[in-house]
Parts: sequence; C-alpha cells; structure tokens
Amino acid sequence: MTPTRSHRRWSEFSDRQRTVILALASIELSLTATAAADLWRRPAGQIRGRKPLWWPFLIVQPFGPISYLVLGRRTSSR
Repeated sequence: MTPTRSHRRWSEFSDRQRTVILALASIELSLTATAAADLWRRPAGQIRGRKPLWWPFLIVQPFGPISYLVLGRRTSSR
C-alpha cells in the first residue's frame, strides 16, 4: 500500500516544504504561547467576555490565539 498525500512521511517532504512547515508551526506556537501568557496574567476586567471562555478558544488554531490578541483584550486607558 502506498502512502496517500495526507499520510506522507517527514522524509518525503522537500527541504522547502519542511522549512515552510516548521516556520508556520513555530509562528502558531508563538502566537498560542503569547496569547496564553497574556490571558493568564491579564485581570478579568481587562478582557472582553468571560476569561474562562477564552481558554478553550485558544485551541482553535490559528484563529483562536489571533482572535484573542486582536479582539479579546481591552486597551488600557492612560
């Protein structure tokens, strides 16, 4: 049985494809870690919506972390 497109081994990807995959994965990981750290530290009053509801939303990649960072945080009024 030959592997289908969705079941390719890492060694079957070209160097360029591996580079793109690793770059996108590191961006996704960075966004998720940044959003999670911010959500953990930010007081509930500075978050739009309920804080506990944002946690499962961070799992929805890549839209959850981006949505939280763009829409979920209230800007500080100085």
